[in-house]
Amino acid sequence: MKLNLVITDIPYQMDTNDAINIAIPLKFNAEQPNHFGAEIASKEALQGGEFIGDTKRGGSCNVDSITLVPHCNGTHTESIAHIVHQNINIGQNVNNGFVVCQLISVKPVNASNTQDSYLPELVRSDKVIDLASLKSQLSDEKLSNIEALVIRTLPNNDNKLNCTYNNKNQPPFFTHEAISCLAASRIKHLLVDMPSIDKMHDDGQLSNHHIYWQVEPNSRLLNDQSRIDRTITEMIHVNDTIKDGLYCLNLQIPAFELDAAPSRPILYPLIRIQP
Repeated sequence: MKLNLVITDIPYQMDTNDAINIAIPLKFNAEQPNHFGAEIASKEALQGGEFIGDTKRGGSCNVDSITLVPHCNGTHTESIAHIVHQNINIGQNVNNGFVVCQLISVKPVNASNTQDSYLPELVRSDKVIDLASLKSQLSDEKLSNIEALVIRTLPNNDNKLNCTYNNKNQPPFFTHEAISCLAASRIKHLLVDMPSIDKMHDDGQLSNHHIYWQVEPNSRLLNDQSRIDRTITEMIHVNDTIKDGLYCLNLQIPAFELDAAPSRPILYPLIRIQP
């Protein structure tokens, strides 16, 4: 099915047959991406009385019981409830519609090569997406016309499909100036291929999360300015064959009453209609 739409007076077309899944396939009991030392996502056949949920073991059907940590086991989307006491369920926070989305590729820089800031203070070995590197790929005009932003970090490789992030392999993160730029924009959905927009070990401050959702530093309470409509999707993977540009995003999330859930972001390329 082909759909026509107009963005800032410019006509575009999207084909629903051109869907691009940027979620990492989650292989239970197997190699998978992992953050913060969490146990891997696992599954086992359900057993009860004479029932066994495994056809290979004589069961009438396959029924698995799964264990996972959404924040640490693969692609996931989180709501503001990740950092506050109030219950803002991710399943109620996102509809299943389309939003205009920009995909950009950004190369993180060494903390020693930026004047940007972070709390706690940056150290020389940190790799960051600073304001300059963000703005080099995202003009003010582009930023003003979108509600979702997908960021692919460079270099990009298939290691992101099963990478274990730990003290020896710490991922890049945003500076405060970069995330403040996005917080001041129309962005409602931020999607990144890192496991967090904050530093892996940040003394529990999650300062970028607070800036993006407009929650006071170190507070666990909403305020009148807090952006409960915003989401963060982490640990996506955008293959190199997918070009930077304008897309429609369909962010698919189960109706979980949690602060975060596994998710399946789908991109649809937008093709400009020539007059």
